[in-house]
Amino acid sequence: MRSRVAVVRTRPETVLADIGRLCGLAGLKDALRPGATTILKDNISWHYPFPGANTTPWQLEGTIQALRADGLSDLVCVQNNTVVTNPKKGERLNGYLGVLEHYGIPVRYNCDPDDLKWVRYEPKGEMLALHKIFPHGIHIPEFFFGTNIVHLPTAKCHIYTTTTGAMKNAFGGLLATRRHYTHTWIHETLVDLLTIQKEIHTGLFAVMDGTTVGNGPGPRTMIPVRKDVMLAAADQVAIDAVSARMMGFDPLSIRYLALAQERGLGVADPRDIEVVGDVDAASENWRFSVGDNLASRVGDVLWFGPLKRLQKLFFHTPLVYVFVAGSYFYHDFLWYPVLGRRRVREFLRTSPWGALFARYLSSQAGAV
Repeated sequence: MRSRVAVVRTRPETVLADIGRLCGLAGLKDALRPGATTILKDNISWHYPFPGANTTPWQLEGTIQALRADGLSDLVCVQNNTVVTNPKKGERLNGYLGVLEHYGIPVRYNCDPDDLKWVRYEPKGEMLALHKIFPHGIHIPEFFFGTNIVHLPTAKCHIYTTTTGAMKNAFGGLLATRRHYTHTWIHETLVDLLTIQKEIHTGLFAVMDGTTVGNGPGPRTMIPVRKDVMLAAADQVAIDAVSARMMGFDPLSIRYLALAQERGLGVADPRDIEVVGDVDAASENWRFSVGDNLASRVGDVLWFGPLKRLQKLFFHTPLVYVFVAGSYFYHDFLWYPVLGRRRVREFLRTSPWGALFARYLSSQAGAV
């Protein structure tokens, strides 16, 4: 069975209309259940604004407009934190607050126990990793049951999964702060999470921003590259496969994509994916490579290398806070001030997408 992925070229002057066309081509209306609450799951890989790392405000706004045009008006944005991101800081610094307030969309935080309750869930499908990682039970937000979900990832590389997109975007929403337990089995974890999503949600869809994409050691310490494209699909595997191929990777060589296809969760083989829209854009090869940074080199030793046998000591005891503090210091106080801020300034100064981003921020009181 073939899956459909829509790809369109876009520019700042037409991006909102282009996202509407994109969603129509990808079958948004047929993918989601009318009348159900629809979760907007944005991607804040870093609370600091960094081109290619986070959901863009135009991606968020264009998707909201497309959903409402198709009669899906009960929308809720759900945020999560990570060891190096603060969601409230991220939504403010990345220009989401003005968009959400303009359209009257509430925000829920799965990292706030007073806001979203976590409940134990027993998946119907076979789990590859999560039962071993969480022997005392898998817990997910109760609010997610019976909802549509629209993922809003960006096209970028990832130090542990080669690429990251729609499938990886479920990571923060469905797993709590102890999700770092899963890194050794990250590919299997993403497949398990897609299995769970297909059981609990009434519909899944993804809108991926490729206006500025991330080459190198993502999801944060990257080289931004302007590409002027957007992607959308109901098949979470297929959209990640198409974006992976555009980045220059063989989708079937990426374990989480190959596993998902093997288990019938979606299509990763480009030969079985129908690309619609600006088909020539999907045939580009950006020749990206992942590379490493300081954090990934430490992670490689602890999660995949000779010290992985000591994970319970490092990550299931208070020692974990040493690594959390180290990651936070490296990203926020070393890499960003030395390299990241310069790349952001270059983006704002030279890219038309940077100019659009600045306009979103200027319309949002207190954004900077």
